[in-house]
Formats: sequence, structure tokens, C-alpha cells
Amino acid sequence: MRVRGRTAALVAACAVVGAPAAAAAPPQGFQSNASFSASYAQRGVTAVAATSQRVSCYAPEVFYLASLTPSQGYPDGGTTLCNGAATTGEDIGPYPLQDLKNPPARAKDFSESDLHVDPTNPRHLIGVSKWIVNAEGYNHLTGFFESFDGGATWPQQGHIPGYEAWTDNSDPVGAFDPWGNFYAVVFPYMFSYIASGQHFFLSPDVNPTLPRSGLGVAVRPKNAAAASTWNTTHGGQLDLIERTPFNGSNVFDKQWLAIDTNRHSRHFGRVYVSWAIGNDDSGLRIYLSYADARRNGTHTNWSRPRLVLPQAQRVGDNGSLPRVAPNGTVWLATSSFRSGDEPFTMSLTSSRNGGRAWARRSVIVRHSVNGYRNTSFRAAFGEAFIVGPRKVGRFYPLYAAYEQSSAGGTKLFLRGSFDGGRHWGTSRQINDASGEGDALQPNLAVAPNGTVAVAFYDRRLSCPARDTTDATIAGLLDRDDVIIDGGNTFWQDDIRRARTLRDKGIYYVDVGTSGGSARGSVGTWLSNVDGGYARPPSGSPRYRGPSTITTVTLSLPPA
Repeated sequence: MRVRGRTAALVAACAVVGAPAAAAAPPQGFQSNASFSASYAQRGVTAVAATSQRVSCYAPEVFYLASLTPSQGYPDGGTTLCNGAATTGEDIGPYPLQDLKNPPARAKDFSESDLHVDPTNPRHLIGVSKWIVNAEGYNHLTGFFESFDGGATWPQQGHIPGYEAWTDNSDPVGAFDPWGNFYAVVFPYMFSYIASGQHFFLSPDVNPTLPRSGLGVAVRPKNAAAASTWNTTHGGQLDLIERTPFNGSNVFDKQWLAIDTNRHSRHFGRVYVSWAIGNDDSGLRIYLSYADARRNGTHTNWSRPRLVLPQAQRVGDNGSLPRVAPNGTVWLATSSFRSGDEPFTMSLTSSRNGGRAWARRSVIVRHSVNGYRNTSFRAAFGEAFIVGPRKVGRFYPLYAAYEQSSAGGTKLFLRGSFDGGRHWGTSRQINDASGEGDALQPNLAVAPNGTVAVAFYDRRLSCPARDTTDATIAGLLDRDDVIIDGGNTFWQDDIRRARTLRDKGIYYVDVGTSGGSARGSVGTWLSNVDGGYARPPSGSPRYRGPSTITTVTLSLPPA
């Protein structure tokens, strides 16, 4: 909830990591900025705008209309009423637990996505994300998007129902159980807006009959056919794991979950949910609750949340990451901190009895996370953790990725343990920029053959400056849109913009260039755009979109 900012293109770096070895350069070596910029097309990467394939609407509990301008980074700012535009089939409200009847608004922005593959069908994917109706006001629920063809199309999507009566649902996270049911853990909480636009966190004035915050569960059953098909109740009540206040604490934060899908495990099908509980950052502690999933999409009662790790006074724990090894051992990494200016400590514990008792804490690494340059992103914990599916020697390998900030920027490193976390190998740098450029927010996955993949945001390429043509292009357009550049634009700028937009599936047409239209039209096309349809010239890839397309026409001044 409190740490925001996970929206950008992901970059993956892969390496087969074996037993600990001496320090070495990244396996892929260092890469020039030009090579990195061209790698998207060279590797045949396909971008799909998943959350814009349908129009989603819902009625928020708290309606907020304030907006900012495109020059401030909000090209479609403010709240947009639905006005019958919804195409998802979801219930657009109002909802039974709400105490007001606000009009439905369009979900226009999406961030902090978490994507998972169905263990029973690798072509079935579900992602969860913040489902935002007003980005300026941080007004959102949790939503989902679902694919049945390996990610090419996302026909099922919408907000996750059940928790619309809170102002926000935050920190989206999900996972499949062994039978293909999908669990989403949502964090519903209340706030109101004060005159300055800031939040009155846990305001007693918003829907006062409900708890100020809680941790809730929604289960999408296997083969669900509609956007609204979610199980959100348990025992006849809303499926809340816990609510505040809890043990005198009023703050929940940063939930995560892991599900044991290993058929030989003693706790096959167990759902583990961990999160931070406290009253302020320095008092946060990691707790965990669990339940056993059933084939029909239901589950047993949630266990009472149990403290995972004790911690010293004025030191907080947050950002827990539970993972389950093939033998059923639950590993949990977390981040400890005193203040934002001091190094973070990434540490580890484990449970061999299904989450009932936990081993003593051991340290993985201490690292500095001091924020990023040229961005409004706020630094989070900068950590990722995963357990390998195949033993290396006697143990399942453990991998930790983390950010390390310095005067030269933020870099990413990877460490591995091959003796159950007792020792950790030499750190290896993952990002391959030879110069400046932040690498941040890592995530980890391990393939069945042991290949380790690190996904992260790579910001070595400069962002467009505010109030420039390139900033306008970056913020206003979607895939299959068409730009008609009617200004006297320098032909080299045309080429650069056309290549950039081509990777995003956006068509660029220049009709007024400085330096020659033949040069300026490289990578662009134009044919019958005014008629509402378009056909690429001979030798260009055929357009495979609908027969009529939405055309965005901009008159762009010279750069």
C-alpha cells in the first residue's frame, strides 16, 4: 500500500546458476545502449496491451474527481464516468456493502501487476493489478486479466468483486492452487480525502460499519466463465483472513502468498499468506496465516495469524516473500530496516511443519536502496527470492536478487545458496548496462531445468523531457493507434520516433518533414487514413487488426 511504482517494461536476464563460484562478470557481458534499444525487435518480443482489450467500470466507495494535466504526467487525468462503455460483463455497482450510491467510473490505469501460469494448463494465465479509476487520487480496487491462449488475448477481465465497499484494495497478488483455481489476496482499507487532496488514512467517516482495513481472499474457480465469477465468502461471511485492529495494531501492509502444489508434500494444497502488522514502519512484524485449498475452489478455515520472526525495537520487517520447496518446506525472505536512509537487511527463515513453527533468522545480504534518478518512482525493498525446483547436491537451491544503490545509480545483484541457506555465494551483477542507468524492482523465476530468470526494470535509456513531443507520444497512445505528424519535423526525428512507436504497435505517418519526405517516411506508412482504414505499402507487414481502427491525429510542432 505505502510503497508504489511498478509500471514499466520488464527486461529479463537469464543464466544457468550452478554451485557457488568466484565473482564474475554478468554471463551475458555488458551491452551498449544501442544494442539494448534494438534487442526488443531482434529477439522477436511481442507486446500485448492486456488490460485495454476490454472496458472495465465499477462504482467506487469514495468518488474523487480531481485531475492533473498531461504536462504533469496525466494525459487522461481525473475520473471518467462509465456512461455505458463497459464491455467486461462485470457488475458495475453499486454494491451491497457500500453505504453510498456513486456512479460507475472507468478503470483507466493499471499498476503493480502479478502474473501466474495455471499448473494444469500452461496456456491459461491470470494476472492481477491495481484497477485505478483516478490515478491522481490513488483510487482503485484490485482487478484481474485472464488469457486462455498463452497471453495473446485477454478476454476475461474486470475488478475483483466482494471488497468494493472499502476506498481502496491494494498490493495485488495471486497464485494458482494445484487444481487450477486462482487465489487473489486483497488488502481493503479506508481513507477519505482532505481539502489538500491528501489521504486521511483509516478515516472513521467512510462506511463506518465495516472494519477500517483487513486482508481478504477471492477465489476464481477453474473454468469460470464470467468476469464476476469469484468466491468471496467463507462460512457465510466475507472471506477475511483478519481485520484491524489486531493485537492492538492498526496497520496491515504488503501481503504475499504461496501455495504448495507439490503432490508429494505433506501439506499439498496449503495456502500460505504472509504480511506485515504494526502501527508504524519501525514496528512492523511479519505474520502468517494458512488454510488448505480444496479441489472445488473452497478452503478450510484460516489459521490465526502467527508471528513469524521476532525483531529488535525500532527495527521494522516488511516485504515478506514466502516460497514452497518441492519437499514442502516453506521458505520466507523479508526485509528489515530502521529508516529509509539506512541499508536494508534481507533475511531468511523456514518452516518444516506447514507454517506452525519457524527457524531462527539468518541474513542473506545487507544492501542500500536510496531511490532512483529521473523518475517519480519511490524505492521499495528492491528484493526478490525464489526456491529452485531441482536439488543441487542435497539441497534445493535458494536465490536472492537485490538492488544496490551508489553514486553511479542502482544495480542488481544475484546470490545463491546451495546448503539450505547456511552460506551464500558471491554476488553477481545482473544488469548489463556499461554506463549509468538504474536497474530496479527485480523478480525471479526458475525453469524446470534450473535456468534462473531475473526480470526487472532497466532504465538506462533516457526518458523524454516534460512538455516535449516525445513525452506527448509516450503518454497518449495505445497499440494500433495512428499518429499523423503534420508539422515540419526534422527527418531524423521522424525515423527515431517511427522505430520507437513500431515496437509499441503504434503507426506513425509523416506528411511534413524537414530534409526530405523519402527519408522521413522510413518505418512509416500512409494510405486512406482519412477514410478510417489503412493498408501498409508493398513489402510491409500486413495489418491484422480490425477493418476499422481508431485514428489519433496530432499536429506535432518541430522537436
